[in-house]
Amino acid sequence: MLVPVILAGGSGTRLWPMSRQLRPKQFLPLTGNETMLQQTLLRLDASIRSNSIIICNESHRFLAAEQLRAIGIDPAKIILEPCGRNTAPAIALAALEAAKEGDDPLLLVLSADHLIQDKASFHETIQDASYFASQGRMLVFGVVPTSPETGFGYIKRGQSLEDRGFDLAGFVEKPDKETALNYLQAGDFYWNSGMFLFKAGIYLKQLEKFRPDILKACEQASVKSTKDLDFIRVDRESFESCPSESIDYAVMEKTTLGVVVPLKSRWSDIGSWTALAEAMKMNKDEQDNVIQGDVLALDTKKCLILAENRLVSTLGIEDLVVVETSDAVLVARKDKVQDIKTLVEQMKSSGRKEHIAHREVYRPWGSFDCIGEGARYQVKRITVNPGAKLSVQMHYHRAEHWVVVKGTAMVHNGKETIMVTENQSTYIPVGQVHSLENPGTIPLELIEVQSGSYLGEDDIVRFEDKYGRKE
Repeated sequence: MLVPVILAGGSGTRLWPMSRQLRPKQFLPLTGNETMLQQTLLRLDASIRSNSIIICNESHRFLAAEQLRAIGIDPAKIILEPCGRNTAPAIALAALEAAKEGDDPLLLVLSADHLIQDKASFHETIQDASYFASQGRMLVFGVVPTSPETGFGYIKRGQSLEDRGFDLAGFVEKPDKETALNYLQAGDFYWNSGMFLFKAGIYLKQLEKFRPDILKACEQASVKSTKDLDFIRVDRESFESCPSESIDYAVMEKTTLGVVVPLKSRWSDIGSWTALAEAMKMNKDEQDNVIQGDVLALDTKKCLILAENRLVSTLGIEDLVVVETSDAVLVARKDKVQDIKTLVEQMKSSGRKEHIAHREVYRPWGSFDCIGEGARYQVKRITVNPGAKLSVQMHYHRAEHWVVVKGTAMVHNGKETIMVTENQSTYIPVGQVHSLENPGTIPLELIEVQSGSYLGEDDIVRFEDKYGRKE
């Protein structure tokens, strides 16, 4: 039995402004129509997708659930981390969950934000790795390096094993340029892909041997876990006490069971804008530009230009990254894109919010987009999915005017329930208990005008909520 374990908890700060805290890169359609998470699952054989265990941040739970449903994976096991503790504890939670029914399945550990372009070769590599993993070995997938990359850790291979893999000789930290060039020329080093394959029981035994403190905390968090809708909530207090450690440091660098299997397909971790440009190179124009969206580029060479909402025009530029979103624009030299994380840290320290959420914010019932605001008012475009319902709620400081522009709304306003259709409106006074739902089969769209002394999202008291958010 093969159980995919999808690690979907990263923040993706190097792809700001598209990737943000509440909607990071693994939940974005960066390299196709599907999101990175969806692509990760769809490249697996259909027979094992439904076995998948997804591990993500609690704030991303509804994003993960809806994106799985959109590709026909329902139900799925989604484990919610109350806080980030790196990969060793996350994989331990998955191993404990997978072993609850008494089985000892193979765990195929994958990151939700990797791009693997040759599906058939990927499956072939998994077959080679499964051969060793079924014998109790711990597999790490190594990527054959194509350049002296300094942004990846490296794996050194040892003795050949039946022409399917190699003994794992050791892990190497991210090198400088000269060292990376030496690794490339040596031919026995691989990029560390961060993908693994091993039996659940083997991983737990090795973790007990080398980091019993991590295993103990995860066991306590798992035993006290609760089921909530589509999600498995581990015990917060127990998991917060767990040390933060990567699987590389906690187990793989210490075990004698390690095997490296070379990945036979093209791979990228989409860890920067230049990596995304490389992944999209098939879309290059005659000036070596990668362009997406409404872009007018004159005398422009070797640039990545992405426009989400409006015309972006460039003139006389070269080797730049230009990314436009509804509320932020990034312009950076290609050789500086690894420093975007520092830029995001500056936003945090200065109290800005552009690193947290996009202007359009997704909720389990749909989404809202803030399209205008002033001192005592705010205007939003709200989309409610068919059959979805917002919580029964009340606001202390604001009134709301709703104008339906598409579909039909069922509005509960105090003791009154009314149907509001296109070009009709209704008014929710301050302090009125109310709710909104879409009884139709098409998305409901409405314009909401809020007015009052305080317009923050935290001015809400929930009385009933079908998504488990009742206070």
